[in-house]
Amino acid sequence: MKKIISTLAYIFVIGLISVSAQCCSNTKNSSETSKDVSCNQTKEDTDVKAYYFHATRRCATCQAVESVTEETLKEYYGSKISFQSINREQDKDNPMLAQYKVSGQTLLIIKGDKIVNLTNYAFMNARTNPEKFKAKIKDTVDSMI
Repeated sequence: MKKIISTLAYIFVIGLISVSAQCCSNTKNSSETSKDVSCNQTKEDTDVKAYYFHATRRCATCQAVESVTEETLKEYYGSKISFQSINREQDKDNPMLAQYKVSGQTLLIIKGDKIVNLTNYAFMNARTNPEKFKAKIKDTVDSMI
């Protein structure tokens, strides 16, 4: 009996993990990652930019990540920080997909060769605690300016 209960509990936990990962998949496991990217830098690469890569079909959390990010950047920085939402399924040939190794929903804040991945933090807070997520975006951008 204990073996059956243990097996069912294990299957339940694995099921929960796989369901929660469906919308929030990402190539990186850390909630924030800074790394150097070898690419051709232009003068524009010194500006802070935000990119949100998404699929065509999006859940409410995916949509909230985009709207809260865009709203926060406009509220605090006006047009100084560019925000671009990229549908990775429709724009499969976009060179940024390979450059930043994007394979799932991904939120990146970039300045030159510094990249901060806020994807996991965004998906944990965009719907349930948007003010906390807004503060994290502001802190991240402020540290890069």
